[in-house]
Amino acid sequence: MTANEKLALLRVQMKQAGIQVYYIPSSDPHMSEYLPDHWRSRAWLSGFSGSAGVMVVTETESALWTDGRYFIQAARQLEGSEIVLQRMKEPGVPTVTEYLTARLSAGDVLGLDGMITSAAFVGELEKAFEGKEVAIRTVDLISPIWTEDRPPMPATEAFVHPLEYTGLSAAEKLAELRKNLAKENADSILLTRLDSIVWLLNIRASDISYTPALLSFCLVTPERTVLYTNEERLTPQVREHLAANGVSIAPYARVLPEVEALREPLRMLCSQEDLSYSLYAAMVANECITVVEGAEPVQPMKACKNDTEVACLKNAHIKEGVAMVRMEMELERRLADGEKLTECDVHDILNRYRQPLPLFLGESFSCISAYGANAAMMHYSPSPDHCAVIEHSGLLLLDTGSQFLDGTTDTTRTYQMGPLTDEIRRYYTYVLKANIALARGVFMKGCSGANLDILARSQVWQYGIDYRCGTGHGVGYLGGVHEGPHSMRMTNTYPLEPGMIVTDEPGIYEEGLVGIRIENELLVVPACSTEYGEFYRFEAVTRCPIDTRPIVRELMTFEELDWLNAFHETVYQDLKEHLNPEEQAWLRQKTLPIA
Repeated sequence: MTANEKLALLRVQMKQAGIQVYYIPSSDPHMSEYLPDHWRSRAWLSGFSGSAGVMVVTETESALWTDGRYFIQAARQLEGSEIVLQRMKEPGVPTVTEYLTARLSAGDVLGLDGMITSAAFVGELEKAFEGKEVAIRTVDLISPIWTEDRPPMPATEAFVHPLEYTGLSAAEKLAELRKNLAKENADSILLTRLDSIVWLLNIRASDISYTPALLSFCLVTPERTVLYTNEERLTPQVREHLAANGVSIAPYARVLPEVEALREPLRMLCSQEDLSYSLYAAMVANECITVVEGAEPVQPMKACKNDTEVACLKNAHIKEGVAMVRMEMELERRLADGEKLTECDVHDILNRYRQPLPLFLGESFSCISAYGANAAMMHYSPSPDHCAVIEHSGLLLLDTGSQFLDGTTDTTRTYQMGPLTDEIRRYYTYVLKANIALARGVFMKGCSGANLDILARSQVWQYGIDYRCGTGHGVGYLGGVHEGPHSMRMTNTYPLEPGMIVTDEPGIYEEGLVGIRIENELLVVPACSTEYGEFYRFEAVTRCPIDTRPIVRELMTFEELDWLNAFHETVYQDLKEHLNPEEQAWLRQKTLPIA
């Protein structure tokens, strides 16, 4: 069916249910960023496959909102449908709430699936609808029309993440969680975020592409911990591990009725951003539960990596660097020999070098191998039937990452494939300067991404350029490649603390011309303590050379070149023992200091 045909079926369901407007998020019961295919209903309905976006369908029109990373992709994929693209944060574009408020009249009903819509968003709507006499009804209208080829709910085999890689047992993490709950005047929590649950319990699975998630909920009270999941996926080893750490098991589908049926007095910490509206409403309605509003506490616990995690993560980046070096060497050699290679070939070459690496489990996100103008689409992903041939000119952008048992990586490099225009060389240099400016940052305790984002962004702002995304994000530990609560963007006010990982990935994206990004992962470490307070700095943990050929050296300062030379020397020293003599010689040339 086309998108328009699917929308027609949805409107039949809406009419039968007495609903004038229906809201479809990009979400699942766990408020995940990347979804199991079973819940990719917005993508199925619209044809737009990007990870971020929401839809609204009225009786006569439909609209889709997405952010700047996906403007180009969304416009292409929505072409030919009735769906109107709403470019978020662009002048004159209404927010979803503004759009809904303008189209709902007294007596109208807004429908949404309460199990996949956050309590925070429903609360925002309720406030916006005050005085309008608009009702909000929880109803799933997608399941009746998505009946063919809908993927089942995932239930991949779970496995234990060993203590030698985690540094802390699940029992120790649970004890720390209960202490943190007490600090918030609470004694219980229902964890719904998959990254929090698997980190807390030291288990993993493969329920979401690229992310070692286990579809589950986890109830933690003063006396018990219950994991709600499909029990068939739990091996005897996993069951033994859970039991040894005080965790019992219950079926996934029982979580909502059990919340409704809880009869022990509990003070339950709730983050409305992380909790579905249906579960939140059940807690509010249960007289035995006192809802305590507050941030989900496992996110900051796992954001600050312990010593074991930091050591393992650095090792994972060395392995990733080895694969990147071997990929680039082969790419150069085969192109020099006159072979015809595509964006997909680059991805395949890299994965061939990753596969034999110790503890490699898979990619951490869909690889962005983008040549020339394709790189202007921030989340472009080539496919065999849509794959550019790499020419002996221009730039190749490679944004990629791995899941190792000892860490998650995320690296972007932009490579020179041949002659470049002066404009593109300047753009490349601006991006490199932005990357280095953040990496060299020293900042006071209490500073957040909102304070520091400008270090990178100002390097392109001075030329009247901006990039429609954050400068960086937190990275999980054998978890999601995007994890918080911190990030490097102007809207994030969560303080950076030692042990946190954040990416440093400014870019320039000019539609139809070029896309450039250079990305390292940075570790927050102590810098100094003075009479003025505590100061922190960044340590780059990525181990992959940066292409120096496109640099306009006159635009670089001595301090920037010193940083780049020192970074490259560290890359060479850390990788050389894992490379053969030919590879060592190649890397030595790529990391020679720039005078």
